[in-house]
Amino acid sequence: MTLRLALVRQRYRPDGGAERFVSRVIDALGDETVELTVIARSWQEDGRAWLLRCNPFYIGRLWRDRSFARCACRAAARGGFDLVQSHERIPCAQVYRAGDGVHAVWLEQRARVLPAWRAAAMRANPYHRYLLRTERALFQSPGLRAVICNSRMVKEEILARFTTDPARVHVIYNGVDTDRFHPRLRGGRDAFRDAHGLPKGRPLLLFVGSGFERKGLAAALKALARSGSAAHLAVVGNDKHLARYRRLARRLALDGRVHFLGTLEEVAPAYGAADALILPTLYDPFPNATLEAMASGLPVIVSRQAGTREIIEEGRNGFTCDALDIDRLARAIEALSDPLRARTMGEAARATVEPFTLEAMQRALRELYRRLLEEMDASHSRR
Repeated sequence: MTLRLALVRQRYRPDGGAERFVSRVIDALGDETVELTVIARSWQEDGRAWLLRCNPFYIGRLWRDRSFARCACRAAARGGFDLVQSHERIPCAQVYRAGDGVHAVWLEQRARVLPAWRAAAMRANPYHRYLLRTERALFQSPGLRAVICNSRMVKEEILARFTTDPARVHVIYNGVDTDRFHPRLRGGRDAFRDAHGLPKGRPLLLFVGSGFERKGLAAALKALARSGSAAHLAVVGNDKHLARYRRLARRLALDGRVHFLGTLEEVAPAYGAADALILPTLYDPFPNATLEAMASGLPVIVSRQAGTREIIEEGRNGFTCDALDIDRLARAIEALSDPLRARTMGEAARATVEPFTLEAMQRALRELYRRLLEEMDASHSRR
């Protein structure tokens, strides 16, 4: 039997975590037993899946998301697919991968760093209200067969807020290429530092992620300034408000110690050059950067609002704290500025994520699809 599977993702962005996950789904399922179709406005075609383009005209993000959802649902209904798996909040999804977590939780976390008037405006914003309505309709839809979460944190948030059947909510952790991201990357440490103007004799923290507000760059900068460490910070990623963060670094007297590297075509060498990763994100279901860093032999400092907190053993392979706890972030930076401690904890971090392979994730996905197909066959037999 050939499974006709539709994957829904609005746009392809090469550095996007959701897009990498979709590509891994294609890797996991792209054989003669599966016919894959990607429903998207735009996608990087690679011959492993058909592209069904849904690109209606829009002005503004509300119109953008609503028009795409309608188009995608119409395309899915016409396509005669066995399963429709969406990576967007659309009401017709049979399988939904909650890679963005729960929007209501994100709004609550973001409100913590906004003035009261801006938080109120955010909650009243028509776009956010649309997402909240669509999210609730999706999670409570009788047609929803499965929800794929990439952390227990997100699963618990869904079950706490919606009437979704717990048996339909599955945790499948992200996989990481443990061969590409490996402690041997340290062999290129000096070359990378030379190429990017980074000092060789100082501890180097790494921050990886675009969208600096959400990823917690301001907290990382404040913690570095408050710590007694002489560490430097390399920031990989970009943000439309980059100038604002450059000004903050100057106000904190971090001139010469914070290095904005922009988006790198290949991020792996940056892990090899660093001593630890810091990512005090306001909200992130399971940031891939933490897995990549740990696989590369780096200890990590992450917030408790990140799903990767679930694999951190405090003081052994990393540190966790609230995203806005500057004092605890500063103490973690001081601890990991000791090269011997950072190396020892990095070895433990590597051991922690060695089971989190792409193959393990693909096996879990295949098993979920197998069970869903069995349910479908049983349902058809009863008719």
